[in-house]
Amino acid sequence: MQPPSDWSSRHSVAATARRTSALVNVLSEEDPEPGAVADVLRAHGEDDPLDLSARDVQEMRAVAVLLREVFAAEDVDQAATTLNDLLQRSTGRLRLTSHAGRTPWHPHLDGHDDAPWAEWFLASSCLALTVLVWDGQRPPGGVCASPTCGNVFLTQGSGPPRRYCSRRCATRERVSAHRRARRTR
Repeated sequence: MQPPSDWSSRHSVAATARRTSALVNVLSEEDPEPGAVADVLRAHGEDDPLDLSARDVQEMRAVAVLLREVFAAEDVDQAATTLNDLLQRSTGRLRLTSHAGRTPWHPHLDGHDDAPWAEWFLASSCLALTVLVWDGQRPPGGVCASPTCGNVFLTQGSGPPRRYCSRRCATRERVSAHRRARRTR
């Protein structure tokens, strides 16, 4: 079977990191539904069937808490230390797989091709975030500074450091600060 031509772009380091931040965000919700998590996986290139149980989601949720620490790192040293800890205690050996010829060859750090969802989520996320730290020599992302949000986001490219996950959050906080300043005058 020939893999889809866009497989590599859908599973690149950047795409995997985007999937990681989206999963951390959906798994940070109060009680994420397996269907909502499956929707995020599909939106980021995973193929059906996606059989996620409530237990799978709870285990992935515990992984999201660990990965959030990487996004919350204040500097590259803290991000690298956190990733090193996760890599040492939670992932398998680096290996290449083609999923029995169904995909192009690519690296995995989980124990095997049919590893549980939480193990796969942690291993693939650590691998992508590690490459981003290596490549950029800075934390791979951040946590939104809006007190009403808390989503994680990736920081890629040049320019000043981002504080908010989206323009919407940045605008909401700017408007709120402006209104507070007007009231105190």
